[in-house]
Amino acid sequence: MSPRLELALQSGLELSQPLTALGPTLASDLSALPRDTQVVQPFKPFHDHFAQQGFAATPESHDPCQDAIVILPRAKALARSMVYQACQRASGLIVVDGAKTDGVDSLLKDIRKRVDVEGPIAKAHGKIFWFRSAPEAFADWAAPEAQTVDGFRTAPGVFSADGIDPASALLLKSLPDKLGARIADLGAGWGYLSAGVLKTANPRTLHLVEADHIALTCARTNLADTCAQFRWADAVTWNAPEPLDAVVMNPPFHTSRAADPELGKGFIKSAARNLTRSGNLWLVANRHLPYEVTLAESFAQVQEVSGNNRFKVFHASRPRR
Repeated sequence: MSPRLELALQSGLELSQPLTALGPTLASDLSALPRDTQVVQPFKPFHDHFAQQGFAATPESHDPCQDAIVILPRAKALARSMVYQACQRASGLIVVDGAKTDGVDSLLKDIRKRVDVEGPIAKAHGKIFWFRSAPEAFADWAAPEAQTVDGFRTAPGVFSADGIDPASALLLKSLPDKLGARIADLGAGWGYLSAGVLKTANPRTLHLVEADHIALTCARTNLADTCAQFRWADAVTWNAPEPLDAVVMNPPFHTSRAADPELGKGFIKSAARNLTRSGNLWLVANRHLPYEVTLAESFAQVQEVSGNNRFKVFHASRPRR
């Protein structure tokens, strides 16, 4: 169990069912909680982790509950929205658990201005505290119904929520008009890159593969096209229903604060696995990320076709089997 949650329970915190945990990650040990605890986690790898442990995992839910645990994310707007969502659903206690690096001190200060707080307990570079649900006290923390960027719908906490990512924009400018009939956008986010591909390449099928259910929901709104197929999946392990002619991607390189180039390398290997023998990969990445070796191992031909001092765009063809 989370060391802070465990200490809080030992110090007198009592949780009642039905219980919901919002936003736990791989670092969140929920093993001491009842298995019928509902775990709300929109990120597919984390969702699957808790589902495999036997929890009632779901990407989204508005079901009422007695108590709720909020595991703080990094994004301030998303954290506030989650507190409001917890208050909307729970009739009892709201427990907030977060690291200092995720802004728990600032959030605690803000919440104390609105409700009476119990705890807090400090441990493992973070704090945990709880309070009685009070939806009216946090009404202004509700996520906006519509957040737009250049006409695209986005949402707090998703990648590039406040503006078009410059790396994706560079990749889109570097793509040829003809990409083939069957295309996938790995890590499609809220659909900016896919929207450009649909406009210029006119594919028969375009798979938007995205692990963040919230971002994929935005993409469904942004791409009203019958050839768009929305796949809530981990791009590293996803298998296309048929071999692809092209893959485009701006792969993520972290799921936490620490950079993890292995994640992008997994995207490259997935692209090679899903492409036809004559298929093509178009990839953009931060200049410092070491993808060249993985590209050379996965494709017979690799060329840097565009870039600047921040990003590099690769075209790789003829995937190795």
